[in-house]
Amino acid sequence: MDKDITILAIESSCDETSAAIVKNGREVLSNVISSQIATHKLYGGVVPEIASRQHIEAIDWVIDAALDEANVKKEDVDAIAVTYGPGLVGALLVGLSEAKALAFALNKPLIPVHHIEGHIAANYIQNIDWEPPFVCEVISGGHTHLVHIKDYDHFEILGHTRDDAAGEAFDKVARVLGLTYPGGPQIDKLAKEGNADAIKFPRVVLENDTYDFSFSGLKSAVLNYINKAQMKGEEIVPADVAASFQQAVVDVLVEKAIRACKELKLNKLALAGGVSANSHLREEMQKACDKEGIKLSVPALVLCTDNAAMIGSAGYYEYVKGNVADMSLNAYPSLKLGER
Repeated sequence: MDKDITILAIESSCDETSAAIVKNGREVLSNVISSQIATHKLYGGVVPEIASRQHIEAIDWVIDAALDEANVKKEDVDAIAVTYGPGLVGALLVGLSEAKALAFALNKPLIPVHHIEGHIAANYIQNIDWEPPFVCEVISGGHTHLVHIKDYDHFEILGHTRDDAAGEAFDKVARVLGLTYPGGPQIDKLAKEGNADAIKFPRVVLENDTYDFSFSGLKSAVLNYINKAQMKGEEIVPADVAASFQQAVVDVLVEKAIRACKELKLNKLALAGGVSANSHLREEMQKACDKEGIKLSVPALVLCTDNAAMIGSAGYYEYVKGNVADMSLNAYPSLKLGER
């Protein structure tokens, strides 16, 4: 486009209330995030009703803060982008209702954005020259996808989890080890003190011709190991359990991502989602990519977890394609990647 496009983006799909101002899909002028982790930590996980209420409390000041930080007036933005799925339905509706009200009052286009497509778009912010086609591994608490990004709005799902998402497995194992929510960062930290070869947990790769994932068996193997050790009165070294479990997850994630790049003859791989913040995954994936001559894109930590900047980036590409919603837009908690 000849003129700059400025997007006000809103994200409220789970337990972060976020608003951002993004210019031309790549330049982040502000990215304000109000996290609810401290609240949900008391319950060992996200409580949907509490999440919705806290979104209501935070949404107005978060948007005002994003506009102030960017030094942009809401009347001057070109469009309002908002996550409309997947996610917690009550949480989604808070952000969606706010976005619809703003779009109506300001007479601005309303841009619907898929949450997972937002995570993928975080790589466009991290690397301003990054463009399709590439392979992206989207790894979070609710999703584990291997995706062929053919264009900004054209996605082919190569594989997905058949049971637990990788992040869900991290949280459940962390809980068994007595670690606090969210479990992923706690496992990452504890694993640095352990021996990744101490315990031989299974690497579930499924059939040779599939890119699908399965982490429930690995999770069960960890639980069985701990239960058996407790019954026998054997010492359990939490750091070794964390490191061995983490290595088993990382081995599978790396193997499938690299294999997809090689089979599709693509030399570009991106990570996305909360689990892509895992330091060991980032290190091992970089080593594997360096060995195979594959360029790796990994978003900054603030862009791995839920944020509105990624929604603004994805929203820009929806806007230039003319994908504008009317006021009947609803929340879709089970929205599949690529659905419109």
